[in-house]
Amino acid sequence: MEFTTLQLEQQPAVWRVRLNRPQLANAMSLTMVEELLALMNSAQQADCRVLVIEGNGDHFCAGGDIKDMQAAGGDSARLAEFNRAFGHMIETANRLPAVVICALKGAVMGGGFGLTCVSDLAIASSTARFALPETSLGILPAQIAPFVVQRIGLTQARRLALFGNRIHAEEALRLGIVHQLCADNDSLEAEVNNAIQQALKCAPAASAKTKALLHSVADAEQPLAQLLDQAAQDFAAAVMGEGREGAMAFMQKRPAAWAQAAVQEEKA
Repeated sequence: MEFTTLQLEQQPAVWRVRLNRPQLANAMSLTMVEELLALMNSAQQADCRVLVIEGNGDHFCAGGDIKDMQAAGGDSARLAEFNRAFGHMIETANRLPAVVICALKGAVMGGGFGLTCVSDLAIASSTARFALPETSLGILPAQIAPFVVQRIGLTQARRLALFGNRIHAEEALRLGIVHQLCADNDSLEAEVNNAIQQALKCAPAASAKTKALLHSVADAEQPLAQLLDQAAQDFAAAVMGEGREGAMAFMQKRPAAWAQAAVQEEKA
């Protein structure tokens, strides 16, 4: 795959994508949104088990590209299409079977904030600053609002969205926007690499099914009894599948087959 706004580093099970508009603090243009969506769709078709999203330069993402929005002029249909495209991308990221890790530094704002809120693991450098500045610009956090509310709850989402507060990484950790905080960018890289190794030690199909199950619980997509019936069927299939290797590896005191790459890299 070739991109104009992204840099992609692919290993057999791990894809690292860097938002690559550092001169604009990695603000998201429509092209970047479309390229991210294409990349995520490809990740679903491939054997990608871990997707790391980070930013080139000093920032993760400063949000949507205001100039790109203004280029639509008075075309409301085009503006709605631009906004909804971001929604499709963030929905895809949210449901991606692979583990999604966001590595955060500098500006984490608007769309970058929203992308963080759908990650399975968000690790931030102490340099990271978070904000939902949309209302101060006369616009809405239209596509990311549901995911922000799911992440931190309605009360805190209202405070951040309606006042445009810029908060430090420490407060982002306290609110649950991020899961880990690092002293600097070097330790951020070390923690991301450690998280990748931990994710690779978990069985890929079991992880994907578990992620889907957790979403079903949170979304209340079906009655509880029906959800648990399906979970029981998935559990039985897992025991008969990856669970066989997991049990053998446990009894033989060795890494499971899917964890071999992670163990070998740790030894190296």
